[in-house]
Amino acid sequence: MGLFSSIFSKKDNKPVPKDRTPLSIKVGDILTYDLRDFEVVGKITYRDGGYEWFAYQLLEGNDTLWLSAEMDDELELGIYKKIQLPVSAPYPKQLEYENKTFHLDEQGTARIIGEGRNANLQGLESHYAEYADEGEERFISLESWGTEVEASIGYSIEAYEIKIIAGSF
Repeated sequence: MGLFSSIFSKKDNKPVPKDRTPLSIKVGDILTYDLRDFEVVGKITYRDGGYEWFAYQLLEGNDTLWLSAEMDDELELGIYKKIQLPVSAPYPKQLEYENKTFHLDEQGTARIIGEGRNANLQGLESHYAEYADEGEERFISLESWGTEVEASIGYSIEAYEIKIIAGSF
């Protein structure tokens, strides 16, 4: 490289954000789903033995949704919203919600890594359970946080239904 080319070179050394996948979303990213843009304000990583999955807290205005992402035999994604459902441990074999019966699919205990708005969950353990309706179209997720049990209802989505815009490097 000559003297003039080094002086007049228009090299831009700014780092370029990395492409994101549903398994590498970070707090601060923007996620487009259902024609709406959500900011990723929190992330929870669950670890049960050697298995790991993620829940991303998505915020648009006053509306909060959760995107769950896990790699089982294939990528599985779901959109969840918190609901009021009086449940306590031990979890029952089935739940009733909005005139539908949901059957226990799996349960266990996971160690938690929290980021963003979920940083206060760091190091906790949560007893979780997943329920499915008859047609496996809707799901209820339960998570215990101390003495409180949170319930969410959701459904599966495909990766092409979301677009991820990296908000950081």
